[in-house]
Amino acid sequence: MKKIRAAVVGYGNIGKYTIEALEASEDFEIAGVVRRNGAENKPAELAQYDVVKDITELKDVDVAILATPTRSCEEYAKKILALGINTVDSFDIHTSILDYRAALMPVAKKNGTVAIISAGWDPGSDSIVRTLMQSLAPKGLSYTNFGPGRSMGHSVCVRSKAGVKDALSMTIPVGEGIHRRMVYVELEEGADLAEVTKAIKADPYFANDETHVFQVESVDALNDVGHGVNLTRKGVSGKTHNQLFEFNMKINNPALTAQVLVNVARASLKQQPGCYTMIEVPVIDMLPGDRESLIAHLV
Repeated sequence: MKKIRAAVVGYGNIGKYTIEALEASEDFEIAGVVRRNGAENKPAELAQYDVVKDITELKDVDVAILATPTRSCEEYAKKILALGINTVDSFDIHTSILDYRAALMPVAKKNGTVAIISAGWDPGSDSIVRTLMQSLAPKGLSYTNFGPGRSMGHSVCVRSKAGVKDALSMTIPVGEGIHRRMVYVELEEGADLAEVTKAIKADPYFANDETHVFQVESVDALNDVGHGVNLTRKGVSGKTHNQLFEFNMKINNPALTAQVLVNVARASLKQQPGCYTMIEVPVIDMLPGDRESLIAHLV
């Protein structure tokens, strides 16, 4: 069986775990890694792989896994889709997903490629659980409670602010889908905490949540990549009330995100050209192996 050749674009936390997930997947081979500095200061764990500055330097890439900050996903995806290469990403600004999907759809269709977006664990795999729950109780209320844990997207957002040397954003569940953001910042010399706090709270990542910002001497001393989620739905099946569903998990955040990205990279090869979210992709397409065997085992 011909293996799927995947390139990893970006080599931060998610990129590193994506390499591990690809190495553990028998139906993939790593085409290479794209980094801003290319092979300069190449990490020892990438010694066996091509490390380049631009994906055009790699050969026979089937799918690019974008392990990049959310706000750079669209730029990378449009460029790579136009090269005839599928893309997958973990774009995580919930309120912008429809606009992002609309932006990539014509590019993917024009070039005969597939983009699967917002493929982390939330949005992503949690989106599938929410969809299933709503199908089981069409009338009712669903709540998604995150954490306590580190939000990678929010932490990356804070690190992009002027004056911030390093940052950790913790998500604390208050209940009923309401969250508190506890942000710890290590500031550059001369930076003003009040100005940094103002910039953080004005960002769409934080604007709708209660946010507290604290200056610390070392973010690394606080860092923990653990996270979790509790999903609940209470509603009505047919005309029967008081149906209650619950889903829980405690996770290593970047490791699970990386696994989801590899899953949808596999699924991208089975879709018609276009741009998809995870709830639009058959779950069985995310698994390796023969479809009949999977049906026999899972149904």
